[in-house]
Amino acid sequence: MNSTSQTLKAVERVLSPPAPHWVGDGFRVHNFFPGGYSLGLRRFSPFFLMDYNAKVEFPPSDRQRGVGVHPHRGFETVTLAYHGAVAHHDSAGNSGIIYPGDVQWMTAGSGVLHKEYHEKEFSRKGGVFQMVQLWVNLPARYKMTAPKYQSIRAEQMGKVAVPGGGGYVDVIAGELRGVKGPAFTFTPINVFNFYLKAGDRFAFDLPERDNTCILVLDGEAYIQDRQVMQDHLVIFAHTGTQVQIYATQDATLLALSGEPIDEPIAAYGPFLMNTHEEIIQAYEDLNQGKFGYLEE
Repeated sequence: MNSTSQTLKAVERVLSPPAPHWVGDGFRVHNFFPGGYSLGLRRFSPFFLMDYNAKVEFPPSDRQRGVGVHPHRGFETVTLAYHGAVAHHDSAGNSGIIYPGDVQWMTAGSGVLHKEYHEKEFSRKGGVFQMVQLWVNLPARYKMTAPKYQSIRAEQMGKVAVPGGGGYVDVIAGELRGVKGPAFTFTPINVFNFYLKAGDRFAFDLPERDNTCILVLDGEAYIQDRQVMQDHLVIFAHTGTQVQIYATQDATLLALSGEPIDEPIAAYGPFLMNTHEEIIQAYEDLNQGKFGYLEE
């Protein structure tokens, strides 16, 4: 890789997965941020939350596990599937199922009710389940935008081959080496899935000011000069622009990078707003039925 150490993004920390907790009865997640390491509400802006469901085996069941009807306002939920399948329904009339490699990108905006479950056939058969859910903040001018839903299939992603290697990168959002991802975003964001073969090397640039992290979902890799094991999260400092990855095993990695939203944050429960008054208003609107209706 042609680079000098002065241009590399510095690794700030490598985090092991925090203790897991259950979201509903279908998602056993490690919350890396904002709560897992008390990194603050704005450390990864515009990404507010990362819940990582590391690989877990679910036995066959006639009942779909998951999370029942609940509201959101002021941000987007992004669910990335790696093993298993997730079904989604919301009060704006959207529904869909995502399978390994797929992404669902829901803009809650002004307010929506939604529910997420293991897909019916996956529940019936059981199997390995692995996913990531992100909460992506919206700037104040878009917090009350109309709800939106993007179902992005693996085959729709921008594809970048690893030069001289056997792996590839799915560009979900943003741009990598001139290849753009299909996701619509309200602020500049890069979201990439790396599927690398042992021995693959890949270098790429990201803006110095961006908040950037990489999650290793499978295998292990050297990121810059740090060996990073499965289920660990790499946090980068705001110095340098280039990221270098060397896969010592077959590896799957999720890279996130985004331009920070420099605005106040008021977060409470399922709402992510700018002021406490807006949180109160969200609950009032929810109680008045303004988020619509969705059957359990």
